[in-house]
Amino acid sequence: MSQSLDGHVIVVTGAARGLGAVLARAIAEAGAHVILSDVLAEEGAATADELRAAGCTARFMATDIADPASIDRFSAAIADTEGRADGLVNCAAVATGIGGKMFDEIDIETWDRVMTVNVRGTWLVTRALAPMLAASRRGRIVNIASDTALWGAPRLLAYVASKGAVIAMTRSLARELGPRGVGITCVAPGLLKTWSTEYVPQDRHTLYETGRAVPGPQQPHDIAATVVFLLTPGALTLTGQTLPVDNGFVFT
Repeated sequence: MSQSLDGHVIVVTGAARGLGAVLARAIAEAGAHVILSDVLAEEGAATADELRAAGCTARFMATDIADPASIDRFSAAIADTEGRADGLVNCAAVATGIGGKMFDEIDIETWDRVMTVNVRGTWLVTRALAPMLAASRRGRIVNIASDTALWGAPRLLAYVASKGAVIAMTRSLARELGPRGVGITCVAPGLLKTWSTEYVPQDRHTLYETGRAVPGPQQPHDIAATVVFLLTPGALTLTGQTLPVDNGFVFT
């Protein structure tokens, strides 16, 4: 099927660096006009500059998905400037510095912060952009979860629980958004080699690298083509599904 996103307007949250930036580049290279969003204003603007320098069409908007008012301003600005949205990649998440503790060692502040961003933020961004995605009649949403929620990674409960919630929301939203012509899927990467995983102990990296059906490390660009496809019209048949994109670490 075609991987072209020519003429599409695609929103990517958490796009300043790491996986989000890689996905934004792949989507832009597929022909889409990409709206990058992140709380990291300087890095996000620099990433958008890099895409434009490479001949892509992109712009950056600083957004804090932990703040409902910031999300409302973000969606209103898209409506005013682009006038539409054909796709959304919910990549923004708290992922660093929250692992290594047993369930009874996690402080409530950390738990609440992870849930506010990873779960509530994903819901609120989806809610804010849903009218434009429905009006598009080819609207697609891709939620970025994690295979840790599929195999039950220990010493990472807040993150695992949040990504499990994203998977569950994807299933429910598929039934609510389907009648509006909007497809929604979820990808669950394994442990990627990116800035956000630098704090992860080597034994966890080794577990993944030796336990995959295709052994070795996994890079952010390894999942980009899958995400691009899920934003295309042909991906509608997969709505509601979660795809483990982890080189065969988890089978479902």
